[in-house]
Amino acid sequence: MQKMRQQFFFSPTMRDIPQGADVPSHQLMLRAGLIRQTAAGIYSYLPLGIKVLKNIEKIIREEMNKAGAQEMLMPAIQPSELWEESGRLDDYGPELMRLKDRHDRDFVLGPTHEEVITSLVRDHITSYKKLPVTLYQIQTKYRDERRPRFGVLRSREFLMKDAYSFDKDKEGLDTNYEAMYRAYENIFSRCELDFRAVEADAGAIGGKGGTHEFMVLSKIGEDTIAYSDGSNYAANIEIAAVPDVYEKAEEPENQIEDIDTPNMKTIDELTEGLKVKKEQLLKSVLFIVDDSPVLVVCRGDHEVNEIKVVNALDARDVRMAEDTEVKEIMGAEAGFIGPVRAPESITILADNAVKTITAGICGANERDKHLRFVHPDRDFSIEQYGDFRLVQEGDPSPDGKGTICFAEGIEVGHVFKLGTKYSEALGAEFLDENGRSQPMIMGCYGIGVSRMIAAIIEQNHDENGLIWPKSVTPFDLHLLVLNPKQEDQLELGEKLYQDLQDEGFDVLYDDRKERAGVKFNDSDLMGLPVRITCGKKANEGIVEVKLRRDGSMKEVHVDELFSYLHSLNENM
Repeated sequence: MQKMRQQFFFSPTMRDIPQGADVPSHQLMLRAGLIRQTAAGIYSYLPLGIKVLKNIEKIIREEMNKAGAQEMLMPAIQPSELWEESGRLDDYGPELMRLKDRHDRDFVLGPTHEEVITSLVRDHITSYKKLPVTLYQIQTKYRDERRPRFGVLRSREFLMKDAYSFDKDKEGLDTNYEAMYRAYENIFSRCELDFRAVEADAGAIGGKGGTHEFMVLSKIGEDTIAYSDGSNYAANIEIAAVPDVYEKAEEPENQIEDIDTPNMKTIDELTEGLKVKKEQLLKSVLFIVDDSPVLVVCRGDHEVNEIKVVNALDARDVRMAEDTEVKEIMGAEAGFIGPVRAPESITILADNAVKTITAGICGANERDKHLRFVHPDRDFSIEQYGDFRLVQEGDPSPDGKGTICFAEGIEVGHVFKLGTKYSEALGAEFLDENGRSQPMIMGCYGIGVSRMIAAIIEQNHDENGLIWPKSVTPFDLHLLVLNPKQEDQLELGEKLYQDLQDEGFDVLYDDRKERAGVKFNDSDLMGLPVRITCGKKANEGIVEVKLRRDGSMKEVHVDELFSYLHSLNENM
């Protein structure tokens, strides 16, 4: 059992906060000896870290198997031809890692496996009698992040569980989606995470049937959750709907006129310089949609939501125009552009709030010039009104219950209804009951396994170190011998080490020749749920038991130790 003795256990701890580690999870994973950086966004998992990973994987496997999914393993290296078939080779973007073999053939390092799994099922399932089927794997993925940060939360190589369901109809997909959704709730609950399932955008994965993200609440989360204070509604801020319940402004409908606005480009500069409210301003943002210009207009106190614009236009390529493009197309720089007198070739979309304005102010498409008393529909043509803005705190909830509040979250899981996006592109078809060929209906379900470690730590730490939940802790107990030179302490420690393992506990045994303070500090840093210390009362058969989470301590005689530990185990 030498591997459990801390003097031989490969878990190099660090006293000081490592440079470049900005969030608690990154700092503590380095300091406690879970990981070491090999390159930017690429980490080695040390024995303590890998034990946590394996415990998380065990929970995932149990819940996935219970939900009827079958485990397999696909290659990380994928032929580029598959990505060309699906149309994602160019669409995925610079995050896709590409390489060539010695024969100059093109491959990618998989960030996800929709193409591979679809081609596999396409080649081996041809009848409705073999459907439904759900397959999953736990495997390393690769994304060439522009700016890896926050340790394993945003890395270039990471461990992921990805699952894919194949059904013969939409009803089957709905059933599988619900099964995976419930499995995810069970997984994150068993890992003792405080999380929310929120409506989300499908992003590069695609599919329009529906999607939810599972967010762990955390102050360092990169995603913002919009939730209702009066119901269970929750959505990623990127797609949270804004109800069309605006009241029309009661302003006189004067004729439009030009005004000079020297150096007033921003909303704040205009409100200050013109002494008006933000609600009176019209903000214009130019997009390039499949090589054509589209101007999106919202109210000055709102922000255009690019994701909603992308989803509404259903275009292949949507991006914000560059500064040079704005000037070339609109005749003025951003800050002075607007829908009035815009080139006829430009399509104009307007957020629902715009239609309530009767005396607005917008850019005149001329430097240092704006227009006032602007009346939408009267002074410019609008192709389409819609919900094109970001939700804000205080907005009414889309379900009509309560108002919107914000919270930050770390995405640890995502479930998608893909529909036929990949099966049609890759020809994954089956013969139905009538002998007709139909595309398979797909779902996709991912969990960031390595991200989960960081998320768990963000919710379970204090100023002294980690505090592992019982379900994922790398060891059940931390056994310390304060002074191995004292024969009674060492003898009791050795006996307990063996007896505790015989009783079924996974034990890390600190028998190092270090000062007591070093051992206590390392124990708190590693964060195992229970610490047992063989100290000055070892000759009386008494040990000190400390609970890491609340810091409570109790002296216990070894004759009562096992029953006490089992009672703790039941209540943790």
